[in-house]
Amino acid sequence: MSNMNQAFDRHIHRVLLGITAITLGIGTVVYRFAEDMSWLDAYYLSVVTLSTVGYGDLAPQTVFGKVFTTFYIFSGVGILTTYIAYSMRRHLNRIQPLKQNADGN
Repeated sequence: MSNMNQAFDRHIHRVLLGITAITLGIGTVVYRFAEDMSWLDAYYLSVVTLSTVGYGDLAPQTVFGKVFTTFYIFSGVGILTTYIAYSMRRHLNRIQPLKQNADGN
């Protein structure tokens, strides 16, 4: 991979990481104030929602919180999935040449 491609790859990875962090931050802040949760509970609900785990121990109770959650899921799951997929592909692209060299190819 050329230096230009590596720099672009690193830039895209950072942008996706930033967008993911901002998405989690927005969810945390909204749940903190709209649902009157502690910061930790709001963060936890954001992570559980975007990871699609949905334990059910915490859930939005207000109308605004429920409506926000529907949009948060649609946008946030896509963002989180894109970040994870890009990170995995990036990791595989880095280790593939190492594996080929170890195999003698």
